[in-house]
Formats: sequence, structure tokens, C-alpha cells
Amino acid sequence: MFLGVDLGTSSVKAVVMDEDGSVKEVASAGYPVESPSPGWAETDPADWWLATRKAVAGLSSSNRKRIQAIGLAGQMHGLVLTRTDGRPLRRAILWADGRSGQELDAYRRLSLRLLNQLGNPLALGMAGPSLLWVKRHEPETYESARWALQPKDWLRMNITSEAYAEPTDASATLLYHLGGDAWANEVLEELDIRPSLLPPLIQSQDVAGRLTAQGAGELGLESGLPVAAGAADAAASLFGEGLMEPGAVLLTIGTGAQFTSLRTRLLPDPDARVLLYRAVEKGTWCSMAAILNAGLTLDWVRNLFQVGWDELYGSAAQVPPGAGGVTFLPHLVPERALRHASDAGACWAGIGLQHGREHLLKAALEGVAFALRDAMDSLQDVDIQAPELRLAGGGSSDTGWRQLLADVLGKPLMAVRGEAGAGRGAALLAGLAAGAYKTVSESPATNLTTEIAAEPGPQAGAYAIVRERYRAAQATV
Repeated sequence: MFLGVDLGTSSVKAVVMDEDGSVKEVASAGYPVESPSPGWAETDPADWWLATRKAVAGLSSSNRKRIQAIGLAGQMHGLVLTRTDGRPLRRAILWADGRSGQELDAYRRLSLRLLNQLGNPLALGMAGPSLLWVKRHEPETYESARWALQPKDWLRMNITSEAYAEPTDASATLLYHLGGDAWANEVLEELDIRPSLLPPLIQSQDVAGRLTAQGAGELGLESGLPVAAGAADAAASLFGEGLMEPGAVLLTIGTGAQFTSLRTRLLPDPDARVLLYRAVEKGTWCSMAAILNAGLTLDWVRNLFQVGWDELYGSAAQVPPGAGGVTFLPHLVPERALRHASDAGACWAGIGLQHGREHLLKAALEGVAFALRDAMDSLQDVDIQAPELRLAGGGSSDTGWRQLLADVLGKPLMAVRGEAGAGRGAALLAGLAAGAYKTVSESPATNLTTEIAAEPGPQAGAYAIVRERYRAAQATV
């Protein structure tokens, strides 16, 4: 059996997978995202490690004894600055962080040739701008740092004592030469970033070290297990969901939400709306249209009204399309690439005496769904038009919410029977590192059964009309 550890934004998931690709057990544990200043998003890496120990401890002892290798997946774009031994120098800066706006000016001064090497929109929350922010505002921390790691790479170093990076996460840092498949050394030189901060690159399925005796003792696993380099959650999810060919699109809804599709051609978006990262297999890439304000915003709404998820999602069926005339713009944090959404600010409009809490909850769901539709439509800029969408992520399990999404997105939604996603992708990479599978294409990634979760229904036309009201509200912000 193989263990996949998926380090998300607010929780970690431990997935046990058999050699045939079937998931046998899943356990999870959560941790907080802190905001010590407006627009900041940080987590203490110690919380990641504590939650990982809890999640693995939640697995059955019989399964833990059978683990042959470990793989990791994780949230993208973050920055963990550490000492030589991997001890963090400060809290990790996360993808949702918005502090590095001024640092993007340094990127804008790069030549077009160097910007083209990065192949991605210049965005807040990515490791490169965050690193420049630390260099300017916390110079002692920058000078003391030995490694600048991605979140899952820090977690791996914590259990192997080895520092490595891999292409799927590295390509999402704005420090990576996408066409050259390597760190962008010329960009680093122009930005005056020490290249030695960035760890050596190996492939996602390569062995990045072995589980140390201390790590094994704290996790309750056998010492010396091979640990795969792993992958960013977007690439790991494509792999884990069995989407191994171009054309299919994966919709993952968590704290943020992403539409991801595998590419066999390096094709950046000329309009800088669709992101482009390396996929697990060399010579393949992930096109991604993403929003930051998905579960992040819905959880804020839920807490604001002091309601459970069931009541929030229940409003999808309780209130007709249009929420009685109430419109919600969901942009609590600035979006990276969507039009009309560059500035932070969530708000309701059209509220009258006739409206109750249920109307505001329904409007929040609609606002997130319309933002997702805007992101999906941007995929057409890079010639991606999927006839259906594969669902993943904990924020897509409610049936009423699924139906609203199908109506707004105008496409059938397919779901995998049983657990898949980034954790399974990480476990598959563990199997490759252990030698159980010879190549990515020969792994049991596609051994999955899917079923229709929702199809566009009679209310799809009504949502199309309501979307025009949403877009008009966007244009006035």
C-alpha cells in the first residue's frame, strides 16, 4: 500500500491506496489560516506537521504497517523560509496573501523576453513576489534563510531531512522558466534573488529521500520508507482523478477553485487570464483558470450568518434563481486574472425589506457560481472546450450546490465513485517512487468509475438571465 499526503490550505488529508489504485482509507485534520494584518494569509508550518501526525494517526494500524512508500501533494504558490535544517524562520506566506503588490512592480520592469519565460500572469500570493516582500520588509529573515520552499516541499523535508523541489510546484512560483523546465536564473539575477535559496529540482515521481527515524516515530510508520518528490495539488489532482489525456477538464472546489486541463503543447494565454504550469509527466502542462474566492468566501458568509453548511447549501433549492433580486459579488480577496475582479471587495446589492437570510445565502452561492463561469469561459482563450466537467474537492459534494453549478456552468458534472483527487495522485507518485509502476502512463491512475453528479436542468435559462445582472453589478465596481 502507498500513502498520499495532501497538504491543503486549511486541512491535510492522508490517503491509503492499494497497488491496484483503489483508495482504502482516508483521514484528515485541520489547521488555521492566520491574518495578522489586513490582506495577509499565513500558517505556522508547525501546525501542518501536527495536523499531518493527527491525520496519519487516524489511519488504521493495519494499513500503516503495510505502507511501502509516501508521496505528497500540496497547496501551491506559498513560501516557507527555513534554516539549513529545515526549521522555519517565520510563518509560511500562502497563496491567498495580498501583501506583495509593490513587489510586482519589479516583475513589470522585466523585459518581455524574461516575462515570456515565466509564462504566467503576474499575480499576488506567488512565491516570487512574496520572497521579494520578505527581502524588502524583513531583510534579516531573508539573509538568514537557507531554503525558500513550497509548503509540501517543507513537509517532505521535515520527514526526510532533504531539500528538493519539483517542476509542478516550481512552475507556479514566478521563478521558473516554463519552456526551459528549470529555475529562471536570468529572472533571479534581474530581481536580485539568491539562486541558492531554491532547492535542486527532481521529477515528481523521483525518490526525494527516505523517512527518517524521528519522522517514522512521530507518524507511526516504518523508518526508511522512500518518499516521492510529489506534486502541486493541481497536477496531483489531474493525475489522481485519472485525467491523463488533453481535452478533459477538472473542476476542483476547495478554499479556492480551479478548472484544470492537461496540455501536450506549451501554450500560454496571450490575455494573461489562464495560468500554465508543468504537469506530472515531462512534456505535459496544466492550463488552469482559477478563482481565489470559492470556499474562502462561502465559509466567510457561513460564519457571518452563523449557519451550518447544510443551511447555506440548502438555500440553493429553497430560493428560486435570482435570490429575489439580490446580487452578491464574492471577491473578498483580489482575484489574480479575472476581468472586473482585480480589487478586493465582497458585497450584496438589491436588498429590500422583503428579503430574508435565505436570499442573501442563495445570492452568495450564485455569486461564486457566476465567478466560476467567468473562469471557465476564459479557457476558450487557449482552445479548451470540454463537453463535461469532472468534479473534485470537498466543496462540491452537496447535491443542491452541484445542481446550481451545472445550471450556471451549462455542462454535465461527473464525479468519481469513491475517493480520488490530489491525495490519490500523491499515492500514485509514491507507487512510482517505490518501483511498483514503471511509468506514469502505466500506473493505475485511470482505474476509476465515474457517474453523473448533475446535468443542466430547467432552471439553467433563468440563471443565464441572472448572470447578466451579476455582470452588470461587476461593471459598476
